Amino acid sequence: MKEFLLGLAGLVCDRVTAADSWLERRQIRGHSPGGDAQFTLDDLAEAAVRDYIADSGQSIALFSEDHGLRMFGQSPEYLLIVDPIDGTRPAVAGLEMATISVAAARFTERPCIRDVEFALLRELRSGAYLYADRAKDGVEASGYHHGVPALSDNTDLSRMFWSIEFNGHPAQRMTRAYGHLIDRSANTGAVFVFCSASFSISRVITGQLDAYVDIGNRLLRDDPSLLADFERVGKGKVLHLFPYDIAASVLLAEKAGVVVTDAYGRSLDTTVLTDVSVANQQSCIAACTEQLHRSLLEEIVW
Repeated sequence: MKEFLLGLAGLVCDRVTAADSWLERRQIRGHSPGGDAQFTLDDLAEAAVRDYIADSGQSIALFSEDHGLRMFGQSPEYLLIVDPIDGTRPAVAGLEMATISVAAARFTERPCIRDVEFALLRELRSGAYLYADRAKDGVEASGYHHGVPALSDNTDLSRMFWSIEFNGHPAQRMTRAYGHLIDRSANTGAVFVFCSASFSISRVITGQLDAYVDIGNRLLRDDPSLLADFERVGKGKVLHLFPYDIAASVLLAEKAGVVVTDAYGRSLDTTVLTDVSVANQQSCIAACTEQLHRSLLEEIVW
């Protein structure tokens, strides 16, 4: 499975990096089933995933960001959950904060994140990758300049290096919830917006970040009157964490020792892998230590 997933990610990487027209990369040609804007670069990546699986001759079920569930062959044993580019906007801009995210689970009637058996994140620009097998301990890492996993031991919110999410999230609502934490940490720590859940979580695994916070889904669940605000910035859709955003990252984070939950502090295990509806979208808080995770849950203004 490892070699198969690496081969898939490698083809996506080759196709995307071969696209050398910056103006073409920034063209928006439609929206995913969940409502996220899709760029020309997404087309190239999705086509690479399709071609790789079709050419392999394997019987596989595929759920991807742009095309939902598709079947290749008869009676597939495995389901691949693929975000061909998690971080399309950084990739379009030629920045490094983009990954190819692939998770594999047994193909059942209602597969969930807890059913993911294999997970791969490959960085689009560097080629570095993280791989996990649920049946084995730890995370396998390749292409990094230091040993990975390398979790920080930080417990101090004022010294926190962390990333947050704004795509589809009304900025004023978000800063009401954690603006004071931005103020507290921006100078003595650091605050980033990467536009990629998997890249952010991977940076906690590498020790470059202490935490990743995406709380929009909890804010909406707690106060449904905010729906109009979320739909306004989502161009009529609610754009919170989709299962393909985190399917690989959750297993990798857990294997690396990262504390990763939804924004209520609950397990993400029951998130259905093939459902992009608002009811199945998620929030996420991932932190390097139990104390930092607990402090975030306590200090965010819900």
